Amino acid sequence: MTQRAVAAVILAAGMGTRMKSALPKVLHPVAGRPMINRIIDTLAPLAPERTVVVTAPDHDAVRAAVAPAKTAVQQPALGTAHAVLAAREHLEGFDGIILVMFGDTPLLTEETMRAMAGAMEGPADPAVAVLGFRPEDPAAYGRLVTSGDGALEAIVEFRDCDEAQRRIGFCNAGIMGLDGRVALALLDRIGNDNAKGEYYLTDIVALARAEGRACVTVEGDAEEVMGVDDRLRLAAAERVAQRRLRNDAMANGATLIDPETVHFCWDTRLGRDVTVEPHVVFGPGVTVGDDVHIKAFSHLEGADVHATAEIGPYARLRPGAEIQAAARIGNFVEVKKAVIEAGAKVNHLSYIGDARVGRQANVGAGTITCNYDGFDKHHTHIGAGAFIGSNSALVAPVRIGDGAIVGAGSTIAEDVADDDLAFTRAPQTAKSGWAAGFRAGRQDRKNKNAK
Repeated sequence: MTQRAVAAVILAAGMGTRMKSALPKVLHPVAGRPMINRIIDTLAPLAPERTVVVTAPDHDAVRAAVAPAKTAVQQPALGTAHAVLAAREHLEGFDGIILVMFGDTPLLTEETMRAMAGAMEGPADPAVAVLGFRPEDPAAYGRLVTSGDGALEAIVEFRDCDEAQRRIGFCNAGIMGLDGRVALALLDRIGNDNAKGEYYLTDIVALARAEGRACVTVEGDAEEVMGVDDRLRLAAAERVAQRRLRNDAMANGATLIDPETVHFCWDTRLGRDVTVEPHVVFGPGVTVGDDVHIKAFSHLEGADVHATAEIGPYARLRPGAEIQAAARIGNFVEVKKAVIEAGAKVNHLSYIGDARVGRQANVGAGTITCNYDGFDKHHTHIGAGAFIGSNSALVAPVRIGDGAIVGAGSTIAEDVADDDLAFTRAPQTAKSGWAAGFRAGRQDRKNKNAK
């Protein structure tokens, strides 16, 4: 923990035109979580005293997404320093550490942001800390010019670099720590005498040094400071996030048979000794207990899977699905807003929605709960130890009692008492020799047509 209070200013006013989207850029998800919310989550362990998100005037959706964080509007958009100053009313009187970052850098880690805050409490008592990185190709990034003792002397934009400076591999990530005691005064002095007429946050380094204040750097990983400004970079960020989530899952005791084919969500929770086969997708809100086996090509979202359950292959668990211990959900089975109790089996080609399946019950292939009447959803109860024959339709609301048996091919619209047998079938009719006569007649007609 830092000794000084921390405030966070997240710059999210960019229009994101290269995303070609009606959705504000920072609301595009990475691992199922909007980029801006991922950053707020990353900062949460630092317990910021104030968090301010700077938005564009028409970004009501962004302001709603980041609540209860404070927001400020940058209007017009006149550069990064101007954006930070848009948060002035929330920073007045704050004398702690201000962390400034961008809403389109969803891969930042808690460790790096702690390092930034820690650098601001170093012996040099810096006015500014700048996050740097070393890309494989420095390209047109601004360079961080440091002295022999590691102090930051200047940030030089690529177009202004001389040949020696262009050979510097340490580049500016744009993320800064500022001393709240002097930040606003320094920001107010930044001018806009440049080709774009904008106020650049990078100019604060020269101003702080001119006043005799130290500036320092923190080195981060090139991957985590990647900004997302188009769909290609969004996909690249998703790949990184997925790799991290897979590595975390395996480090915590899960087996991923083919990790690259498993897709996680930011809040997926797997227990120990879980086995996940290839091509499994986890949507939001999935918790999996210990010793669960999830077979290939299954999709889980909003589901709670208890210890020792078995899922799939080709199973779909939708929101509200609760699969209790040792229960089995098999191939091409869909479960929605239903509890499958311990030891129950729904193994083949079934839909179980708005239902409860009791302990040790068996639901046969092709069974569906008819839960929707065109206006409302209704509940189906299948009792403990009940047996539902294949290709049955249970028309909700309906209760199948404990130990009851439903004959295959039945449509059940009334309650079935405990231990009863219920079935609905038309009487079977047989016509002796009809099939042979049918075949002979057809073959005769086929022969005549051929002539």
